[in-house]
Amino acid sequence: MKGIILSGGTGSRLFPLTNVLSKQILPVYDKPMIYYPLSVLMLAGIREILIISSPRDLPVFERLLGDGSDYGLRFEYRFQERPAGLAQAFIIGEDFIDHEPVCMILGDNLFYGQSFNQQLERCARLTDGAVIFGYYVKYPNAYGVVEFDEHMNAISIEEKPENPKSHYAVPGLYFYDGNVSEMAKTLKPSKRNELEITDLSCEYLKRGKLKVELMGRGMAWLDTGTHQDLLRASNFVETIQSRQGMFIACIEEIAYKRKYIGAEQLERLARRYVSTDYGRYLYDLLKAQ
Repeated sequence: MKGIILSGGTGSRLFPLTNVLSKQILPVYDKPMIYYPLSVLMLAGIREILIISSPRDLPVFERLLGDGSDYGLRFEYRFQERPAGLAQAFIIGEDFIDHEPVCMILGDNLFYGQSFNQQLERCARLTDGAVIFGYYVKYPNAYGVVEFDEHMNAISIEEKPENPKSHYAVPGLYFYDGNVSEMAKTLKPSKRNELEITDLSCEYLKRGKLKVELMGRGMAWLDTGTHQDLLRASNFVETIQSRQGMFIACIEEIAYKRKYIGAEQLERLARRYVSTDYGRYLYDLLKAQ
């Protein structure tokens, strides 16, 4: 399975922070925001990853992450000329996907919770159809909402409905089979003149091929779209890391523990950050081997 991180958009709700810098480069406590969705793809066992961003911001991601070889991964980069809908990512990345199953995650979503790894690995075995996630929220009107049956088959998906049919919001994490690019090209632009991810999922639903995975009560899903959300996410990460002593979304740690890289490479990466808690954490991983 391949992976896509969609890091486009103007980040207008975070102005003036994002006047000259991508939202996904901003820090969430001690790491660039993009580390968090990248870590999710890595935990799913995905090693070939396409990063899509604006022409202005794409070079910054390339300087930050390189070709992925530092982490035992392979990165490619494409630009989205203007925000034209989440589903457009599968058209932009058609040659990268190359008819293989793909997981797309939004660059401003943060997930953390027990047993999430197992869910991701299970979804990454998908070969036919699509999987979206459901996350229980008190006020679902502000989200895309999924309704499902007892066999976890999706029944309906609605975008910000006045009368929601469930309390399960759809977060920015999607698994699709190798037909997704062809299906995305059949979509018609919405009233916003965008190719909507909800419409794409509905195409799978019409074919009876859309499943739902629920995120349990111990799962955290944080959006980072506003200044308040960004602060809350940073405070959340700081609290977990300080209390548990284990870092969230440490891509070097994931690469090392999954044997994408060895101890020698981890030490080289740790030297970059030797004067920080992040670097000391990497050195501690080496000592614990």
